[in-house]
Amino acid sequence: MKTIFSGIQPSGNVTLGNYIGAMKQFIELQEEYNSYFCIVDQHAITVHQDPTELRKNIRKLAALYVAIGLDPEKATLFIQSEVPAHAQLGWMMQCVAYIGELERMTQFKDKSAGKESVTAGLLTYPPLMAADILLYNTDLVPVGEDQKQHLELTRDLAERFNKKYREILTVPEVKIPKVGARIMSLAEPTKKMSKSDPNQKSFISLLDTPKQLEKKIKSAVTDSEGIVKFDKENKPGVSNLLSIYSILGNKSIEELEAYYEGKGYGDFKGDLAEVVVNALEPIQTRYYDLIESDKLDIILDEGAERANRVAMKTLAKIENAMGLGRKKRR
Repeated sequence: MKTIFSGIQPSGNVTLGNYIGAMKQFIELQEEYNSYFCIVDQHAITVHQDPTELRKNIRKLAALYVAIGLDPEKATLFIQSEVPAHAQLGWMMQCVAYIGELERMTQFKDKSAGKESVTAGLLTYPPLMAADILLYNTDLVPVGEDQKQHLELTRDLAERFNKKYREILTVPEVKIPKVGARIMSLAEPTKKMSKSDPNQKSFISLLDTPKQLEKKIKSAVTDSEGIVKFDKENKPGVSNLLSIYSILGNKSIEELEAYYEGKGYGDFKGDLAEVVVNALEPIQTRYYDLIESDKLDIILDEGAERANRVAMKTLAKIENAMGLGRKKRR
């Protein structure tokens, strides 16, 4: 079986955008691939985190991974900081990466814009992301469209390492869903939906109550035209809602356009709210069963053990190729 790897930061509410853009794919992929899903807590500390909140968010994200349908018997779920090889290889990948290519990363530019100072980690976290992926001989990385640039860098670093040292690292491919890869803000539909947005109405959390979901969807920005039609350029708000409806309601956008022809945004948003509530209800039920349970700790303990075994083997090969430490005796 080929291998997939993906990770999400435990830095706040997991949004519907995270779920549709990346997490929803995991359910299907775990049936076909050797799967590693990582809670990347070391990436989260590139900006300041409250330690107590970070630990809560790590556990919350782990419970959500299982609640959306990840099967610990089929997929390895673990916390990044519990596998030391990630940080070790992250440093080695920094020594392969160039400052210029790190400074060109769009996310670094966005997060550092207007700041008096930023951490070195914010600049150098793409090599750590590369390490996350390369440790598991990953063939495929299922991500949202916003991470595509980082995956291209990962490929570049793997190819550069293989050319400079030895053919050890698997060069991964990127998997981006064709529809809904980039779910937009409900308040500003030309911007990506973000869990860090200070406007709570701009994003849908996977743990929002039915009342909160309905309120957010009904207040979502559309336009004055009153026509339910997919047109990203001229109707970004309506197009974003149609994408969400299409994916969670298992209907094509063409079907939805035909059904709502002659109907207003009120009917459309009301039905969409019902679709979202129904889609998230089983996830929330499973989440609240898991969040304080010993079962979640057992899943994470076993996942860390499996991940460590694989990661340390890969790390040893890379260290040997780079000439680090003493040569291992047979």
